Formats: sequence, structure tokens, C-alpha cells
Amino acid sequence: MSDPTPEQAGTAAAAEDGTDLLAVRRAKLDRLRAAGVEPFPHDFDGVEAIAGIREQHAGLEDGAETDVRHRIAGRLRARRGQGKMAFLDLDDRSGRIQLQAKLDVLGPERMSRLLDDVDLGDLLGIDGTAFVSRRGELTLRVEDITVLAKSLRPPPDKFHGVADQELRQRRRELDLIGNDDTRQAFIMRSRIVSEIRRFLDADGFLEVETPVLQPLYGGALARPFVTHHNALDRDLYLRIATELYLKRLIVGGLERVYELGKNFRNEGISHKHNPEFTMLEWYEAYADVEDAANRLEACVSHVAAAVGYEGELRWTEPWARKTLAGAIEEETGIDVLAHRTAEELAAVVRASARTDVDPDGRTWPQLVDDLLSKDVEPKLVQPTMLFDYPVELSPFAKRKRTADGQDTGLVERFEAFALGMEIANAFSELNDPDEQRRRFEEQARLELAGDDEAQPYDESFVEALEQGMPPTGGLGLGIDRLVICMTGRSTIRDIVLFPTMRD
Repeated sequence: MSDPTPEQAGTAAAAEDGTDLLAVRRAKLDRLRAAGVEPFPHDFDGVEAIAGIREQHAGLEDGAETDVRHRIAGRLRARRGQGKMAFLDLDDRSGRIQLQAKLDVLGPERMSRLLDDVDLGDLLGIDGTAFVSRRGELTLRVEDITVLAKSLRPPPDKFHGVADQELRQRRRELDLIGNDDTRQAFIMRSRIVSEIRRFLDADGFLEVETPVLQPLYGGALARPFVTHHNALDRDLYLRIATELYLKRLIVGGLERVYELGKNFRNEGISHKHNPEFTMLEWYEAYADVEDAANRLEACVSHVAAAVGYEGELRWTEPWARKTLAGAIEEETGIDVLAHRTAEELAAVVRASARTDVDPDGRTWPQLVDDLLSKDVEPKLVQPTMLFDYPVELSPFAKRKRTADGQDTGLVERFEAFALGMEIANAFSELNDPDEQRRRFEEQARLELAGDDEAQPYDESFVEALEQGMPPTGGLGLGIDRLVICMTGRSTIRDIVLFPTMRD
């Protein structure tokens, strides 16, 4: 029996309604069971990766034979020929290999099973001997075949994969089956995360875990998700950041800590925002914002080299450095530090022809952030750090040091950008409990003025600071956005396995 044509196999969407095709595949399932074949066995030991087999036999000449036997497992992607000989393509996570099935090797029963009862998309175990075809293709001559899982639905079209973008994101398993480029992106994501861990572990950092369900959210300017714990009869929040708990560990003497995990923010969805996202935060005692900047450059440069990044972004060179106010003035002509009230800044924004920011109903820090996000951020393509943020935007950062000790209204903070989006945020961490209390009180005033993303007052964190926290440099790095940059994707939905989507 020959394979269905691509038109018969159809796309993944057509497979949802392909009742005839489902019936045909179920009939084959029944035939396998009737012949004593278990189509869903428990295991298949001793499997080798296809990429490793290719590496082992690299350099063999065309037509070369070997006596090396291999055991592989994967999904059947293509089949050509029938009768006495057929060629098949099998995929695993590491790659694809050609199989040669011959009647005089397998015998009539197993050859018939392979041609008549096995479908594209089935998961197979193969035992065979390696050789190189006369066309130079490394091939396994099939000596035995084991059905590992019968696919009851046709796979995505073998030529086009899953083309519908929304279907790819909703049914990621189909996307991974049908699109090798998708598989490679998520393999790259895993490697990026592994290299970050390797870098920090080598620098003496401890990986820790802090609560995802928190009695009070904090550590960022964002709206939380609220849930309810029945046994305690109290509301809890999905964390918006790990910052405050990690700094309590610095107070406790762990000195260098990091956490790499999920945060949750009840905000809009865009090409760079998903309500559930992955963040890295690290905190280092006896360090400051400059140490954090240098470590960030070194970390990302290490990762880029380790994963073989070859794109347009110059991760391995020193990153550009500017001030926040200078970058805004460069793009808009507005000196935000010369207009330190909401009314003054709003008037200047209204009069400017170089920005389309709407100042109505915005607090001063919101206006500054609007100018940054709309007029500056999209133009920061190469890795860039913006320093010297106003204190109103930074409730957890130490004030900027000056030679004369004067208060500039700025803090020691930078944000890093690449491909027109923020990827990291870092401070010289505020460790004065009295100043932190005053900052919380100012955030409360901003909340009353209409800022629903203001930081809530956290007395337990202030009490932790009263135990004494050493000078500390802290940084948060958006893993999803870094992966976007390193894989050449244009949206967070392409590098999150299962993004949040509408019904």
C-alpha cells in the first residue's frame, strides 16, 4: 500500500475533521493488535541519537558498507517505494536519517507490516546497520522494526508543516512535529538557559527558589493576578517579581543568589508581553550597579559564544551606554529633568512636535516612562544600557552618588535594551530601611494619584532591611526577550511553548 498523497494527508487543521482517515488508521491499529503486535509498548531500551550516528560515520565514502549496528527511535516522516525495497525517513530530536527496508532482510511479514500497517507520523524503533548510499546518503539498512506508538491522526503536511500561525501557537505539538525550525528554536532556548546557569554557578552564585504565591506582591511596577487560598481563607498573589524575597536572602547571608523562573503580570498581550513569562534575577552582596552591568555583558557574551549566535547583534562587544534623560532629549528634544512635576512635563509634551505621547491623566513617572517606551526604546537595536533613572521610577534603587553629596533626584539604575525592547533592569539596591519606608510612602501617594501599577507598602521587607543588608547589586534579565534576540524571532509567542491566547 502506498502512502496518502500530501493532499490526502492534509494539514493539521484538516486532520481534525478527517474522519475517514481516522477510520483507516484505526483499522490498521486493529490489524496490528490482531497480529499480536502491541502498538503502544512500555519501553524501547538502548536508543542512540541520530546526530551521534551521523557524527560517528562522518567521512565515509559513497557506497561504503559497515558492520556497525545501531538502534534508533523516532517519527516516520517520509516513505518511498514498495514491494521488495522501500526507503524511509525517520526523525528524532537531533536530526533525520534515511532507512532502507528490503524484503530479503525483513521477510514478508515485517515488510508487509511496514508498508501496509505503518503510517506517516507513527513512532518507530529501528535496528539496523549503517552504510552510505551511492548518492552519499548515510542510511540504516533495517533489520528489525518495532511500532512504538501508532499515530491515529495524520501529521502536518510533510512539505509545508503547520503554516497557520495561530494553530502553531495553540497546538505546539503539531508545530514541533511539522516544523524543524520551531524545534531548533526551542532547543536553542534550552541551551541559552543552561549556559546562563553554567555562567552564574561558575561565579559562585546559588540557585534558589522563592514563593510563587505571595501574601503581598512587589518588586516591580505591575498589576498582579489574585487568587484565593481556601484553607487559609485569604487572598494571595501570583508573583510579579522575585526581588524582595531574594534580597531577604542577601540579608540572611547567602551573598550571591539567583532565581530563574516564572513571573506573572496581569497586563496586555503583545509581541513582547505574555502574562506568564520567565525571568532571571540575581543579587550580589558588596557589589553595585556597575558590577551588575559588567556581569551582564560578560554573561550574555558567554551565552552568545556558547550557543553559536551569528546574528546582527554585537553581544561580545562593549555595549553602548547613555543616560535615560539624555536618550529622551536626543529623540524628543524634551529635558525631563528640567520639568519635575506632572503639570510642567505634560505642558512640554503637548507643545512638542517630536512625540505623540498623550499626557492627559499621567503622573510624572508615567510620562517619563511613556517617552522612553514610545520614542527611545524602539530605536535601541544594538545592545544598549540607559543609566541614571529618576527616583520616582525606581523605588528600590540607591540614590546616585555625587562628588559634592548633593541629591540629583536620580538613582543608580540601568535598563538594557536590544532589538527595540527592554531585556534587563539593574540597581545598586537600596539598603537603608528608613529611605525604603519613605519610598513606599511615595508609591502609596502615586497610587492615590491614579497609578495602579505603583508598588504596595511591604512592612515585612522593611523589617528585613532593618536587620542589615550589605551593599548589593541586583539585576533582572528577561529570558523570553533574550531568546527572541538570539533566535531571530519577532514575537514572544514564537519562543514560549504554550503562550496565553484568546478563547
